[in-house]
This record gives sequence, C-alpha cells and structure tokens, in this order.
Amino acid sequence: MNHLATVTHRTLATVDLVIIGLYFLIVFAIGFYFARKERSSTDYFLASRDIGWFAIGASLFVSNISTEHFIGLAGSGASTGLAVGHFEWLACLILLVLGWVFVPFYLRSNVFTMPEFLERRFNRQCAVYLASISIVAYILTKISVHLWAAAIVLERVVGWSPMEAAIILVIATGVYTIAGGLSAVIYTEVVQTLVLLTGAIALTFIGLHRVGGFAGLRAAVPDAYFHMIKPVSDPNFPWTGIFFGAPILGIWYWCTDQVIVQRVLSARDEGHAKAGTIFAGFLKILPVFLLVVPGLIAYALYRDLFKMNAAGQVTNGDIAFPTLIINLLPTGLVGLMIAALLAALMGGMASVFNSASTLVTLDFYKKLRPDADEKKLVFFGRIATGVMVVLGLAWVPFIHLISSQLYIYLQSVQAYISPPIAACFVLGILWTRLNGAGAISSLLTGFVLGLVRFVAEIFAAKGTAFTGLMQTLVTMNFLHYAIFMFIVCSVVLAAVSLATPAPARHKLAGLTFATVDEKMDVVPLQAPPRKPARETSRERAMNIIFSLGLVATVVGLWIYFR
Repeated sequence: MNHLATVTHRTLATVDLVIIGLYFLIVFAIGFYFARKERSSTDYFLASRDIGWFAIGASLFVSNISTEHFIGLAGSGASTGLAVGHFEWLACLILLVLGWVFVPFYLRSNVFTMPEFLERRFNRQCAVYLASISIVAYILTKISVHLWAAAIVLERVVGWSPMEAAIILVIATGVYTIAGGLSAVIYTEVVQTLVLLTGAIALTFIGLHRVGGFAGLRAAVPDAYFHMIKPVSDPNFPWTGIFFGAPILGIWYWCTDQVIVQRVLSARDEGHAKAGTIFAGFLKILPVFLLVVPGLIAYALYRDLFKMNAAGQVTNGDIAFPTLIINLLPTGLVGLMIAALLAALMGGMASVFNSASTLVTLDFYKKLRPDADEKKLVFFGRIATGVMVVLGLAWVPFIHLISSQLYIYLQSVQAYISPPIAACFVLGILWTRLNGAGAISSLLTGFVLGLVRFVAEIFAAKGTAFTGLMQTLVTMNFLHYAIFMFIVCSVVLAAVSLATPAPARHKLAGLTFATVDEKMDVVPLQAPPRKPARETSRERAMNIIFSLGLVATVVGLWIYFR
C-alpha cells in the first residue's frame, strides 16, 4: 500500500491542453455575453436581481471553494484526518441561518452592501469600519492566498512558473469580471462548479480504487483519522471550539461577508434566495469526501513522501493533492483536474474582485458623489475592479515568501476580525435597544483584541516567551479565543448601548425582527427598480422540507464519524 511516487510533474498532452482551452473559451464567452447586457448599477453589481436558486447555490459554493481548499483541506486530511471537515459541515447549517434568518432583512431593506445594512441599523462609522476591514482583508488574505495555493499546484503538477501562471490567471480573471459584472461572475461560477466537482470526484474515485476502497483506506491510516469529535485538549479541533467558536466565524463569513451575501442579494425573490442557500448547503457536504479524503488517500499511498515531526504528525501536507494528480490521473483527466483547479482559483478571485469593487463604489464613491448617474457608477465599478486586479498582480512577486505557516496566520486573521462583526449583526437584528455607539465600541474593542493576539502569535513564533495572562491568550486555541472575543464584544455592545440614548424606532424599520415589516423612511444607496418578491407558499414548503433534510444529513454524518 505504501508506494513511493516517482513522477515529479506531468507534461500536458494535447487532449489536456484542449480541455483547458475549452474551459477558458466558455468562461470568456459567458463574461463577454453579459458585458453586452449590463446597463445599470443594479445590473452590474446585483445581476439585475433576477438570479435563480441553482445559480445562486453554485455561486455560493465556488465563491467559497478555491485552490487553497484543495491544498489546505487535503493537507489537513493527510496530517490529522477528517476533523478539518467540521468547518465544511458547519457551513451547511450556517447557510441555513443565512437563508432563514438574514435573507428577509437583506432583501426587504433593498441594500446593495453589508456596510450599507450596518449603517442603516447603527451608524456611518460602523459601515466605514466594515467596508475598510473587508477590503483590506480581501487584498491581504484572499487574493494572496489564492495565488499562493495555485502556484503550489501548477508548479508541482505541470512545472509552470508560479510568476507567469499567477500573472496570466489574475489578468484573465480580471478581464471577464470587469467586463460582465456580477452576472458574468455568477454564471461562470456555475460552469466552474460543474468542472470542479467533476475533476474532484474523478480523482477521489480513482484514489479509493487504488487504496482498496473505503475499507482499505481505513486499514491504511491511523484510526484516529476517522474520528471527528476531538477532546477539549486537542490543539487543532477541540469539540468546544468547533461547536461554539467555529459558528461565530461561520456567521461572519456566510451571513455578513460581502463576497458571499452579494450572491443572495441578486436573487429574483426570497424563495430563490433561501433555496440557493439550501442547495449550497448540500454542496458543502462534498468537500470532506472530495478534498479531505484525498489527503488520507495520499498519506496511505505515498507515506514515504511525507515528513513527520516529533509527535508523529505530517508537516508537509500541502504535497498531498498535487501528488495524487501527478501519479493517479490518466491523460485527459489531468487536463480536467487542472481546469478544475483553475476554476476554483478564478471563481474565488472573481468573487473578491467584484465584491471589493462594489464596496468601494457604493460605500465610498457613492457617498462622495451622491449625484453620480448609473453610467458613472458602473464605470467606476469597473475601474475599482481593475485596481483590485492591479493589487493582485502586485502580490505576485511575493508569492514565494508565503509559507505554510504564514498561510495558517492568514486564515487565523478571520477568527480575530469576525467576532465583533458577528456580534453586531446577530444582536443587532435581535435587540432594538442596541445603538451605534455600542456597535462602534464593540467593533473597535474586537479589533484591538484581535490585533493583540495576531501580533503576539507572530512574536511567539519567533521565540518570544510570554508569561501570565499573555501566555494564556497566545496559547489558547484560536476557536476558543473567538468565543472569548465574541463574549467581550457582546458585553461592550450591550453596556455602551444601555448607557447611551436608544435609537429612534422609525429608523429601525425593516432592520430587526421586531420591525422587519415596518415601512422604511430611508433611501437606499441605489434603489433598484423593484424589491425582490416574497416567498410563495409552495416555495416555503419546499424550502422547509429540504432544510430539514440537510440538517438530518449533517447530523447523521457527525454521528457516523464521531
């Protein structure tokens, strides 16, 4: 079972190149088709608010899955087993929270951006904070990590220069994103979903066949790899952190992040928006089997390639997925898998480019130029997307500096910025007494707490010794720290709000559970020609049935792999 891989990279055959070429042709055709159709800012930023549930679900899935998932999930699978899959299955349930809890507020208030919603609910300062934090995070983490992961795969699989490949991919993604807006992004992501799933399914089935099926895989790797519920003392995935801390990150990412929520805002009605989140929830079940399990397969088949630390844990898990592609896939399927990886990368970057340009245009430019007409907004949106592409290119020379350790740091940033944002959104829609002073105090408190932890981690990695409270803060599991931050930020939000005047009731119309159906007296940033229709009784019944099915499926999987 333990075979040493002898192939270091593959030379793409003609059929592989044809498959990759067809992928690019389809993506560009979709992009330029919608470039001819976009006429208004509603068209460009929200795809005319006429997207159906299937496209929304596929877009949500691809917006989340990128090349770092292929590398990171398979790598964690090779290192620790299936436990990293908790984040994927938790996302299934958090997507239901997006659909059933947040969607009614977002669609009925006619917002274009999440900062706009926060401004309506609290104040302008909160909107500026969220927009600024989001844009910086997109540039410093999402784009750079996408490119880093893609460079690893393409260099190891086909020997492409990381620099050249990254430049080509950034420009190619930028072209169709700038040209077609959100419609182009969403419908190319439908194609990318199909390509991504086809490639990953093919690799997983071939790998399972080589390892002797699921039973053979179980026999070839440590038994602990198949147990997902870990003790509180586990350094990576303690069950307390998974079930109490990870949902905080999930609510921030799936329910308040512009990249994700913008897809739901484009829905033709509430029923399709909910159905899209449910469909995406079912899709999120798959990465455990299509991306984590291949990591276990790589460990079983090519164990001699992996390096171990003193504790017996794999330290170079990022080779897992490329190793399988190189050694298991026949000609033709290699091209399909490369196309799938390109789909994941381009889908993720296109989402970032489009959403960041939406934030810059509507939360900053529109505020400075309130009289700007539709053509100017779309033009500035394209310029803003172009700037994001340039910033992405600026990162290319630094790709080689991004190590696996820095990748972990970049991912942990999300744990340190999400708790105060999640607190403001969740408590903000539940409790009308909370006000802008409490919200901005909570956001700034969370920013300081997150920054302290992040900087302390960097110093600790360089050998700095901490004692007392600082040692506890630095060594605490990052998910436990997220719980701590959420509690502190919630207390600050409530305390400051209660110590300052309550917000006027009429300003909360459509923004809290108590006022969701009250008439608003606030003009949106860019009022669309119509509000999305309410959910029909038939849509609601179907959404309830499939939501219950999704919950039952996830709970059943957790019980089986406990």
